[in-house]
Amino acid sequence: MPRILIVDDQHGVRTLLQLAFQEEGYQVATAINGRDALRQVERWRPDVVVMDVRMPIMGGLEALPRIKALAPHTAVIIMSAYVDAATLPEVWHLGASDFIYKPFDLEELKARVRALLPGEEADCRKLAP
Repeated sequence: MPRILIVDDQHGVRTLLQLAFQEEGYQVATAINGRDALRQVERWRPDVVVMDVRMPIMGGLEALPRIKALAPHTAVIIMSAYVDAATLPEVWHLGASDFIYKPFDLEELKARVRALLPGEEADCRKLAP
């Protein structure tokens, strides 16, 4: 069963995504910031991390390269309302597998997660904005 880690400081976003991915049959864990996400990745080894950029203590762009160093095969989807076109190349450079703007379409996010799981052949960079 695929493992998904949701990382967002907003309780409502974490809960929405946790329930949505559990309904899809995934094991789901949550984290409230990048530092908490690193602990989860180290001990739980998720297949996909869905992570916000702006969070207290440690944001997504700071956590991203650390997650990739801990678990190179873990796919990371970055989500944000604040990343602009000039910053987007940095997201890819830091190791993101995909990027989605907030507010996001839940069905689109689920499709992007599915595309990153083993056995899927979609290239998420084609889906990215």
